Amino acid sequence: MRIGVSLQDPSGPAPMTALREELQRAADHGFASAWMSNIFGVDALTALAVAGSQVPGIELGTAVVPTYPRHPAALAQQARTVAAAVDGRLVLGIGPSHKIVIEDMFGYDYGKPILHMKEYLAILLPLLDGQPAAFSGTTVRASIGLTTPSPGRVPVLIAALGTQMLRLAGTQADGTVLWMTGPATVRDHIVPTITAAAQDAGRPAPRVVCILPVCVTDDPDGARERAARIFAIYGELPSYRAMLDREGAVGPADVAIVGGEDTVAAQIGALAGTGVTDFVALEYTRGAEGARTRAFLRTLLT
Repeated sequence: MRIGVSLQDPSGPAPMTALREELQRAADHGFASAWMSNIFGVDALTALAVAGSQVPGIELGTAVVPTYPRHPAALAQQARTVAAAVDGRLVLGIGPSHKIVIEDMFGYDYGKPILHMKEYLAILLPLLDGQPAAFSGTTVRASIGLTTPSPGRVPVLIAALGTQMLRLAGTQADGTVLWMTGPATVRDHIVPTITAAAQDAGRPAPRVVCILPVCVTDDPDGARERAARIFAIYGELPSYRAMLDREGAVGPADVAIVGGEDTVAAQIGALAGTGVTDFVALEYTRGAEGARTRAFLRTLLT
């Protein structure tokens, strides 16, 4: 199981400098990958192109870029450009996001997310592979080719949690990228569903990228209280709520990986046994606890 880290959304007067420095630390510390969300801060793909072009040797992933606001041809063009900027180290994580974001904020119809993703991939995937796309569906259509230079194929992961989306990811994409999904749910639901779909389609075993909050601490109760506060919104969004319910978790704090070094090591090690191919730590504390968490995570790389 490869170990990666989640990058913080940069802020302040020089956000790209801050991101480059954070990415450089991750690379210097030996992590296999670094992943960036795309919410309401900087554009993840643009930021990874800027910072990643200056930091070699580490895989760069988006976790994830929402699909609805971007036509698949436009996203393919951007992703191929970023891949060229970072020498082919990009993994494109995409997802439909949530009704509250897509419908209430952006104003798009979120009525058929599974159909939307299936049709979106019919255009995105050939373009990422350097082929023209010709597709006319219910939610999206295109007849277009790209001349964007690219160092090779850009792998695609889908933020797939439910059964239908997992089957789509297994048959068409390279895997899934998870958030707020605990080990029992990964073992009993995520991995069996996506793996069976990939096998049935004659595709390679899918990547399962599991992102969870991590804090190494002598005060696990306090760390869980902070996790409950910081990640509260994810306990209310339907897709994550469904995964928490499967896990028997009251809220996001219950799936956070928290405790002393031995406790955290056991929890992360257990994920490897569930079929997770990549564990990505979201370090959510600063100061002494943050430094201790990073120092511990580095021990997993040896």
